Amino acid sequence: MIEPTEQRIALGPLTLAAQSWGDPAASPLLAVHGWLDNAASFAKLAPLLATRFHVIALDLPGHGHADHLPAGTHYHFPDYVRVVLAAADVLKLQRFTLLGHSLGAGVASLTAAAAPARIEQLYLIEGLGPLGDDGTQTLARFRKALAAPAASDKSLRRFRDIDQAVSARAIASGLRAELARPIVERGLRQTDDGWHWRSDPRLTRPTAIRLAETQIHALLAGITAPTSLLLARPSTPYLPDAMMRGRAACVPHIHVESMDGGHHLHLEHPQAVAAWMLRHAQPDPPRRI
Repeated sequence: MIEPTEQRIALGPLTLAAQSWGDPAASPLLAVHGWLDNAASFAKLAPLLATRFHVIALDLPGHGHADHLPAGTHYHFPDYVRVVLAAADVLKLQRFTLLGHSLGAGVASLTAAAAPARIEQLYLIEGLGPLGDDGTQTLARFRKALAAPAASDKSLRRFRDIDQAVSARAIASGLRAELARPIVERGLRQTDDGWHWRSDPRLTRPTAIRLAETQIHALLAGITAPTSLLLARPSTPYLPDAMMRGRAACVPHIHVESMDGGHHLHLEHPQAVAAWMLRHAQPDPPRRI
């Protein structure tokens, strides 16, 4: 297994972390993980792509080894998009391929819509756009988010060892323990009294406002890059077939496939997911001499 290279990406007062695999001279692929995951979500997939791409997997703010946002600020989708584009600027990636899983697929979708000239190709696993709003829970969600005082943020859970944390994550996510381990190991920090999650507790707070589905459709229509979407079979409850078909119909150049498995397909079936990606990969642009 190819070991990743660790990177720090300074974005002004905020510093991200990343892991990279492959030749830096190869075509760049920026990978964006899911909610409460981190760059190690791609630990099994990225080495299989390293012969074709220089894979750079980010830790988003509040996740993994990245900085948390300052006190009094909150985590919003447009800000994640800004972070991805700012990281690409620091890494000097004028044009690049994007890969996203779950939350990261939503972020990658909106990044491709925001900066179409910069995206060579878009790969999405279990996600296309952010979670939306049909209006039925808007007021209740708004009140819940705004009424919750800062002091209600969950305290960091303590674990006696890494194995206990792996077991807890496996139970919560449905992932097998050996598949959850890379994410868990990167997502922990050791203190005098045991092991704690590195992730910002504020990530679990409810979102006050979500985009309406019509707004999401309008944004997805702005994606111009060739797009490949891979969905789990059976479908994930919050990614119902009808909704995903409606969203996919908005993207001009999209290919949709399904694969038997759970929400973390790239961890469960890395070889099959790598084969899917390489099968749909665009030819490398000619290099300047």
